[in-house]
Amino acid sequence: MSKQIKSISSPKLSLNILTPEEVQQIHTATLDVIESVGIRFPSSKALDVLEAHGAAVDRDSMVARIPGTVIEDYLAKAPPTYDLSALDPALDLPLDGNHSYLGTDGCGVEILDVFSGARRRAIKQDISDVARVADWLDAIAFHWVPISAQDCPPESRSLHELQAIWRVSQKHLQTESIVTEHEMHAAVEMAALLAGGKEALRKRPILSIMQCTYSPLAHDGGSLEAGLVAAEAGLPVGYMTMASAGSNGPITLAGNLVVGNAEVISALALMQMHAPGCPVYYAAAQTMTDLRTGAYTGGGPEDYLFGAATNVLSDFYRVPLSMGAYATGAKEPDWQAGVDNALSAFMAVSTLSDMLLGAGLLHGSRILSYEQLLMDAEIWSLLENMFKGIVVNPETLALDTIRAVGPGGNFLSQKHTRQHMRERWLPTLIDRRPYNIWEEKRDGARQWAREKAQQILQEYHPAPLDSQLDEELTRIIGRIEA
Repeated sequence: MSKQIKSISSPKLSLNILTPEEVQQIHTATLDVIESVGIRFPSSKALDVLEAHGAAVDRDSMVARIPGTVIEDYLAKAPPTYDLSALDPALDLPLDGNHSYLGTDGCGVEILDVFSGARRRAIKQDISDVARVADWLDAIAFHWVPISAQDCPPESRSLHELQAIWRVSQKHLQTESIVTEHEMHAAVEMAALLAGGKEALRKRPILSIMQCTYSPLAHDGGSLEAGLVAAEAGLPVGYMTMASAGSNGPITLAGNLVVGNAEVISALALMQMHAPGCPVYYAAAQTMTDLRTGAYTGGGPEDYLFGAATNVLSDFYRVPLSMGAYATGAKEPDWQAGVDNALSAFMAVSTLSDMLLGAGLLHGSRILSYEQLLMDAEIWSLLENMFKGIVVNPETLALDTIRAVGPGGNFLSQKHTRQHMRERWLPTLIDRRPYNIWEEKRDGARQWAREKAQQILQEYHPAPLDSQLDEELTRIIGRIEA
């Protein structure tokens, strides 16, 4: 792995998806919903915090109606920029509004074995193996726990997953698997151990937390209480809406945005009430329900529009965004996967979303594919080069070289060409061979990606986590299991 993470920054391309007036309309409608309809917070601890800060709380329904001014006041306390720290400071990720980073996605339960090709249940060792490949790829800036450790006890599974990644990689780690208060206390203890103490962790959060809302207009109690623990410890905390238009969200795109927005900003305001100034981020993976089957679509024009629009909303609230952009609904690395992931990532980067998730996952985040992971890295490489745009200056205009070559000449042997040739993008998986060579071999991107993943797993072995630290992580996990 090189120490150069491939982020997208200072893009020369941009996209206008919502006007300022439309953003204000969505914001006003969202505050109306939070104040008049309310949000369900099934946690007495969360309700206590909300009530102490001016919310009207119904303890029987666990619905809180929060004045819009209160939401605005507490959202304003959130820091607009901060870093996602890594065990290796050279791999830190500034969330400064000028970078887009790509990560893996979370909680897939199956994996396509890269050697046998068989689809099977994921285990803890698979998490470390996928993390090694993701660590090698400079397109992957941070880890999500990509798949679930199905061979570990449910009550400690999320902690085993953290350990599996920390054993093999020093990149930043983000997880959505921790959904209980006691697990979060243990995760904070594990992260503090690696960071050098709780205050060191607060200054350099090597772990960030994602929680999901419960659409429409509700939260999960365990996720709320886990989030409160993380916020108190200074870990960046985000809440992700997955409101699906037509089922647990309105069929109209604007209405679905309002529902999802209400869920997210109500949770972020709660975190600020509990721990003012704690780092938080907006998170979204909204989609459209397939009205023929009721299924999650995981791709389509609505997803791409939602992805761009939620970044505009997060910019309005001056907090970073983590969003689902890859994670195609395709069942294998195919044409559908390429279309979904290329377009969703393009739309997200066009609005400079801070964190994009989903690399390597198929079937709507259910199945991990090594081939897809490497193909998604290739898509990211394409985007990184596209969004640099076209540099125009005396050197790039190349007038002296054009004069030297003249009509009918050739630029291949020119010094200017040699000086700049390595700036041009070269594919690793896209096939540019002559037809007769392809016809003879009949191979291509999927086979090459699989072979490359096999090679990485066989040859790339990053320095392991210190054995004493690893033993201490095991002890913390064992205490939870006991």
